[in-house]
Amino acid sequence: MSELNSATATGAVTIRKCDALEEMQACFALQKEVWKFSDADLVPVRMFVVAAKIGGQVVGAFAGAQVVGFALAIPAIRNGHSYLHSQMLAVHPQYRNGGLGRRLKLYQRDDALARGFELMEWTFDPLEIKNAYLNIEKLGAISRRYNVNQYGITSSPLQGGLPTDRLIAEWWMKSKRVETVLAGTSRPQFDYPARIDVPADIYVWKADATTRAQALAVQQRNRGQFAGFFAQGLSVLAYERDRRGNGRFLLGEWDEGWRY
Repeated sequence: MSELNSATATGAVTIRKCDALEEMQACFALQKEVWKFSDADLVPVRMFVVAAKIGGQVVGAFAGAQVVGFALAIPAIRNGHSYLHSQMLAVHPQYRNGGLGRRLKLYQRDDALARGFELMEWTFDPLEIKNAYLNIEKLGAISRRYNVNQYGITSSPLQGGLPTDRLIAEWWMKSKRVETVLAGTSRPQFDYPARIDVPADIYVWKADATTRAQALAVQQRNRGQFAGFFAQGLSVLAYERDRRGNGRFLLGEWDEGWRY
């Protein structure tokens, strides 16, 4: 965990809040490099500046003076309770698969808890197997809400022209579930009466116009399954990956039941 009044360094990468405008401009540039959005889809620099000034978060991962990752969050409110919405997290391609995304989230959690927040939310593509595994298994988030085509069809090639369906990750940062997951100890066992599969081939199917219909069929099938299971009161509580890279959401009843 990070000390909030000092930088957190592991190896050559340091994580700290971004204060200078130039640092926020570097976050903006990294956003464009990672998602390859057109200008119309980019979150502007002024949003980074505003987030830092109104109680949100602009957290950077620095390799020397270079920004190699960042997390952007804004304050939100629902049913009279404040929480943080983490709008975006990006890691430079050369720094992926080394735990840097998780470190950014943990820094966000430290800062949020120090300021009295219990909940952080963000959206993620349920077809992205690595992100789903990080969110559910490595951070302890749950999901019980699904938004259809939240951002419309975007310019990012990562989306493959598919609707931007999103699961909402709820990260109840003081829950037993999250504390257990982050401590690395065995978590409570759950019954999983439902599962939803994501084939590893989804990335290839999305990237190729000749197979994109197969990716869309998976998205539409899973969209209906999520809607049905969530209507039954089930939540995403676990995520599995097999040796071939296929993903699987496991759904059950969450006994803690935190909710705003």
